[in-house]
Amino acid sequence: MKVLVVDDDVVSRMMLMHLVDNCGKYEILEAEDGADAWRQLQAGLRPAIVFCDLRMPCLSGTELLARVRSQPGMATLPFVLVSAANDGETIGEAEALGANGYVIKPFRIEGLRPHLLALEPDEGPAACAQRLGVDSTRLALYLGGLERQLLDAETAIEAALAQGDTRSVLERLRRLCEGCVMLGLRHAATDLARAEAAPHAAAVAQALLAARAAVAQQAASLEREFNRP
Repeated sequence: MKVLVVDDDVVSRMMLMHLVDNCGKYEILEAEDGADAWRQLQAGLRPAIVFCDLRMPCLSGTELLARVRSQPGMATLPFVLVSAANDGETIGEAEALGANGYVIKPFRIEGLRPHLLALEPDEGPAACAQRLGVDSTRLALYLGGLERQLLDAETAIEAALAQGDTRSVLERLRRLCEGCVMLGLRHAATDLARAEAAPHAAAVAQALLAARAAVAQQAASLEREFNRP
């Protein structure tokens, strides 16, 4: 699976490539800036996902994203913007242009992993149990625990957002995202990671609802696969 990393700052680019490498087995390609990335894409490069810095000379991340979205053959290419800017206007612009995600610097592996895992289907209960080294009963307990945390989070996050306590919102979303990753709920983890990047009420509520649905589906699959009563 090819991953294209675009950043005009060589140190930031190397750090991002290193974190992607730690997330799994990927063929990591790099571009020195947006113009270099666009040349590679025009030459036929089709990565599974692009991680692109927001602010660059010659061709910015948003300008590259707009070009990619305008091309029928690349319009659906997963494209994640990365930046130190976390203001609502910048994040809103990224969403409006069709970015699949927004990762805030300094980079954390937890912020990248959900976007990479989302390229693959969710993990089934049997595979998840085998990876974690647990039986079906223990996996059911884990799923139940995550479901309770998601329910508790709805009220707690709503109150925190009303009080302007963004820090506690981000911490809770981060824990829930990591829980979904651990239990193989890759798409739910990505939704939570996106909500963490843009923590406004509607996005958070939608991500929590999607995560609860994913947990319920995983629990139902667990019952079918292991014939649990």
